[in-house]
Amino acid sequence: MADTAETPQRSVRVVLFGLMIAMLLAMLDNMIIGTAMPTIVGELGGLEHLSWVVTAYTLATAASTPVWGKLGDLYGRKGIFMSSIVIFLIGSALSGMAQDMGQLIAFRAVQGLGAGGLIVGVMAIIGDLIPPRERGKYQGMMAGVMAVAMIGGPLVGGYITDNWGWRWSFYINLPLGVVALFMISAVLHLPKKQIKTSIDYLGTVLLTVGITSLVLLTTWGGNQYAWGSPQILGLLVLGLAALAGFLYVETRVAEPVIPLHIFHSRNFSLISVIGFLVGFVMFGAMTFLPLFQQIVQGATATNSGLLLLPLLLSMMVVSLIAGRVTTQTGKYKIFPIVGGGLMTVGLYLLSTMDTGTSQFVSGVWMAVLGAGMGFLMQITMLIAQNSVEMKDMGVGSSSSTLFRTIGGSFGVALFGAIFTHQVQNTMTDRLGSAAAGATSGSAQLDPSGLAKLPPAVKDAYLHAVAGGTHHVFLWGAAVSVVGFLLAFFVKEIPLRSAPAVPSTEEAVAAVEAV
Repeated sequence: MADTAETPQRSVRVVLFGLMIAMLLAMLDNMIIGTAMPTIVGELGGLEHLSWVVTAYTLATAASTPVWGKLGDLYGRKGIFMSSIVIFLIGSALSGMAQDMGQLIAFRAVQGLGAGGLIVGVMAIIGDLIPPRERGKYQGMMAGVMAVAMIGGPLVGGYITDNWGWRWSFYINLPLGVVALFMISAVLHLPKKQIKTSIDYLGTVLLTVGITSLVLLTTWGGNQYAWGSPQILGLLVLGLAALAGFLYVETRVAEPVIPLHIFHSRNFSLISVIGFLVGFVMFGAMTFLPLFQQIVQGATATNSGLLLLPLLLSMMVVSLIAGRVTTQTGKYKIFPIVGGGLMTVGLYLLSTMDTGTSQFVSGVWMAVLGAGMGFLMQITMLIAQNSVEMKDMGVGSSSSTLFRTIGGSFGVALFGAIFTHQVQNTMTDRLGSAAAGATSGSAQLDPSGLAKLPPAVKDAYLHAVAGGTHHVFLWGAAVSVVGFLLAFFVKEIPLRSAPAVPSTEEAVAAVEAV
């Protein structure tokens, strides 16, 4: 007969396995779809709307994240989380059946709406089940999911598209989602909440408008529209006005979408800004590293994913170690400081890469950056959740996730503007007025387009891309320094060691028929 003390732990692991599948769905989706997009466009047409396939998903995810977190706090985590999975699966099935680009964009928005509840639901349920003091030992699982998504996504997407057809890039979510739903339904039991209160509809609308405006601003700025264009300035004004209105409304309603009192905690406010900066730097780096590897170092699209292994494995191992140390000692302040320092050093080292940098050297620099990210990725969420009351676990988790998401949107957009500006300047310096025509006016060429360039133009373009990534990573290091300095002001507040729910035995049912 197994030790009864181990039964709850096994049950927690089964629940976590279901949660990790749900988290994998949200993180893996864009990676798989990115590989399938050329084939999708070839069949459905609508190349001019290509960016909206990703933008619709991103917008819906960002806008719905805080709402899902609040609904979980009000009406119970389990039912709300399972609803988000169902919506994601419906969006996946509809996307796979899309007959034109307009339908695909609309169905991707449905998918994104569900995805907004997946990640915040995972984080909040973990916050309910596992006290912060014990949560560190499960961090490796979450970091592992990210590594699998980043590495496996392009590989799986390519294989599915080549062998099964692009529609299965969406259909593959269905069996995984059903498994997650079954496991969570059968094993996870949390106390039910029966709170009778009015939903903050006005705050929800204002927040959605504000987030949507900012994401569109960073997505379109310097791309579809010039930064000083009426469209971008209009989005900026609309976004700021909506967010100002949102802040006013939140001080007047009984149950605000994001209770402003959570920002009274110095730790929560600091870690929110640090999370924004981590997202800013991380998503920017992950966007331009494959570009450097493919264009300058000559890697294939598949190999560029594999070449990210030093970064991802370093991040996963360090995250696991930091989690174990946190569990054993209850200390965590040192990790944001060390992580911020390593991330800054890693970004600076990456900024030194040029056309002669070998894949081994760039791999070492990526490992340094990955170590910094490993110290920060899960610890920031841990500190955020430990800084709010249990009744605010959902909005605390969703707010932390939202700041990182918005930071990523800003990072990709601003780094993209820096990169494009530098590439164009370098091409002009080396080729004169013929530069724009030589690259068809684009700052980014795919490897096949690069191979068709004359030798002199190709050499100039390689130096231009290397110079562009140099400036991107150098600016990234400068931004990272701010996060490093802010980390010194985080207070070492003792981690809660009591379970968030009455007891682990009551919170998690025994596994049936395992």
